[in-house]
Amino acid sequence: MQLKSDIKYVKGVGPTRAEAFYKLSVPSVGALLRYYPRAYEDWSRIVSIREMPENEPCCIRATVCHAPQKIRIPGGMLLFKTSVTDGAGLLNLTFFNNKYIGNQLKEGEEYLFFGKAVHGKYGTREMASPLFQKPQTAHRIRPIYPASGALSTKTIERCVQNVLDALETPIADFLPQEIRVRNGLCDLDTAIRHIHFPPDERALETARRRLIFDELLLLQLGLLQMKGKTENRRTDCVLTADYSAEFAALLPFTMTNAQRRAVQEAVRDMCSGEPMNRLLQGDVGSGKTAVAAALVYSVAKNGLQSAMMAPTEVLAEQHFRTFQEFFQDTEYTVVLLTGSMSAAEKRAAKEKLRSGEAVLAVGTHALIQNDVDFCRLGLCITDEQHRFGVAQRAGLTEKGDNPHILVMSATPIPRTLGLILYGDLNISVLDELPPGRQVIETYRVGTSYRPRIYSFIEKHLARGLQAYIVCPLVEEGETDLAPAEEYCAQLKNGVFHHRRVGLLHGRMKPREKDAVMRAFSAGEIDILVSTVVVEVGVDVPNAAVMVIENAERFGLSQLHQLRGRVGRGKEKSTCILVSDAQNEEAKARFQILCETTDGFKIADADLKLRGPGDFFGTRQHGLPALRISDLLRDTKMLETVQAEARWLLETDPALDAPEYAALRRQLAKMFTAANIG
Repeated sequence: MQLKSDIKYVKGVGPTRAEAFYKLSVPSVGALLRYYPRAYEDWSRIVSIREMPENEPCCIRATVCHAPQKIRIPGGMLLFKTSVTDGAGLLNLTFFNNKYIGNQLKEGEEYLFFGKAVHGKYGTREMASPLFQKPQTAHRIRPIYPASGALSTKTIERCVQNVLDALETPIADFLPQEIRVRNGLCDLDTAIRHIHFPPDERALETARRRLIFDELLLLQLGLLQMKGKTENRRTDCVLTADYSAEFAALLPFTMTNAQRRAVQEAVRDMCSGEPMNRLLQGDVGSGKTAVAAALVYSVAKNGLQSAMMAPTEVLAEQHFRTFQEFFQDTEYTVVLLTGSMSAAEKRAAKEKLRSGEAVLAVGTHALIQNDVDFCRLGLCITDEQHRFGVAQRAGLTEKGDNPHILVMSATPIPRTLGLILYGDLNISVLDELPPGRQVIETYRVGTSYRPRIYSFIEKHLARGLQAYIVCPLVEEGETDLAPAEEYCAQLKNGVFHHRRVGLLHGRMKPREKDAVMRAFSAGEIDILVSTVVVEVGVDVPNAAVMVIENAERFGLSQLHQLRGRVGRGKEKSTCILVSDAQNEEAKARFQILCETTDGFKIADADLKLRGPGDFFGTRQHGLPALRISDLLRDTKMLETVQAEARWLLETDPALDAPEYAALRRQLAKMFTAANIG
């Protein structure tokens, strides 16, 4: 059997189970071997009944004292009870609704039992529904796989064992021996076998270390090669003069030191002769748009055009208005290009870009359509990059001849994760807020506090201020969540009947959304009831209260983004998280938000709570998913791997040496397919 063999040919699989494996993205033998266990049951450490730990998984070896006795309890449920002994202690076992247990456990026979023990009444020890096997058939350490539908963890385990038994040759190693020796790594065949069926904990740790090293090394090599290709390219879009100071003088405010530093870093890149490839990272309200505008101005002064792509029409329209304000006292024209614009509006915008009359196009994915042509595109800006796929980003840059690239993100990224996700970019960080930004006080309350919340909002409205109320859904569904449309109607007809209540959600037509945002910005709406579209939308300095209903439904970073909609003016601002959720994860999120407004601390906490795989949806970057490594847990390994990757590419940038041929092929597989093998 070969690694490329279809999964359906594995003993114990067949056509039906093969379909289930396909749904798990396991189409081949190699993919199955890379479908690692999520946990393990250690049947090798056998403890006595008297020494069993409380509420911790453990394994005992004991003899069944009597056949399981059937007990029917109210509600129709069947219980089966028996006792087992190891000669020194007695353990009571209970099984629920397992009518076959009487045939499976025989009086007087010895078994291994695996489960969690608790203390019962009168000093007895009890275990509910333990796993059990005959001693001679039990694995020492058993793998537990992510199971789904027709595939139980036992089924997957048997299939993996059948594959390992059927392999005709050892699994070929793609790492050269010198790298394995230098880093104290075992060979790949041993690592794969022991990650599934480790003989002991030490062997398991050795296998994990090798596979984590592989995964991070391939990821780092791929990202460094991407960065190298960018750095080795030349561009004709070279800036011959820096006009950013001239632009800064036009602003009605003074740029922060962090903004000026970021501008200079970017200008230096654009004057170098190589295309800039830079990430501008900053918390909500740190002034990223002003930095981008300074660069657009310098690019225009050098006879080049810029394009800025945003993930939503709401955000594109916001940026368009902002840039219009920035350039209102200049000769430069800015155009908007979104999918919902009329054909005539689109034609006019495209003609201005084609002729060079417009120096900046702000838009959505409409910017990458085939009929959009630039006169001389020199700078491509993408906002909230993690919402775009690699192909979309490339589609924009292909409108020019190796243009400069600026990626903006309002989601603070832990530095280590930033180096991974944006390994092909240089990073500028806006680590200070503009003067006048208010600290936003944040509170978590239950739904019973709504009357007090409404009273709090009314006090602010009476002072001429405004408020947001954010809901997770748009219209009535099967849940008890507060839908935006119904909520808005209740407020209009109820407690705020004397106030101007507006509604904003993603299903509205762009013109309707624009009208609502303009009305709210102009102070013509007192309370804006909105879905999450407001997260990247309206900028209203007069809004001082943010209420987020069903706050448990939002991620930590998203709550922080929403909170950033207030605190933009001179007034003290407040964010109120409304939730009755009592689960520990929700409590942890709320506590973090109430304790800090530091976006980087929040990003670290979000990463710890959700894990790196979910932090941005890594697949959207065009990067392979991490199967076994953890960017928080494996920081030391990551440092080792980064040094190894740099050394490899310094000695052989294209990995052309014969000893790197297998490594080069594995690298190509990782970046072009979801499965390896």
